[in-house]
Amino acid sequence: MSDQQQEVVVRRAEKTDIGGLVACSSALFAEDAGTRDPSINTDWPRQHGPQRFAAGIDDPNRLLLIADCHGEVVGHLVGALGDASEMKPVKVATLVSMYVQPAFRRSQIGRRLVAEFFGWAKAEGAESAEVTAYSSNAEAVRFYERNGFAPQAVTLQTSL
Repeated sequence: MSDQQQEVVVRRAEKTDIGGLVACSSALFAEDAGTRDPSINTDWPRQHGPQRFAAGIDDPNRLLLIADCHGEVVGHLVGALGDASEMKPVKVATLVSMYVQPAFRRSQIGRRLVAEFFGWAKAEGAESAEVTAYSSNAEAVRFYERNGFAPQAVTLQTSL
């Protein structure tokens, strides 16, 4: 295990981590959605993140993980559980968002976050897990495929 891996602890987020979650989410929006989808409000994390993350910490159907390096949030993962329905009679865990700061990538932190997410999903009775990535983000798609996800559907979009 590299020094950087040993220095980073993956754990559940606490209220004191909300600022770091907002910062990571803002970086994700700027780097990913903000460059790939002009309709995205890139200020959303700063405008709504604090309330959403605070609510998520206390919500038993949500998972907020952080990658903590000596008290600094260097990555995050947000997961959510969806109940089974008549149309889809299985409980599904959705990996809503994930980000690792560039300096900490390629240190297995993303893999560790996803492994924790899968463990939580199984413990909560989910039968499948899903994640959405921009098709133009080939690096993210490859990462998720290496970590057990497989393509299931394609969303096609056009501007009107």
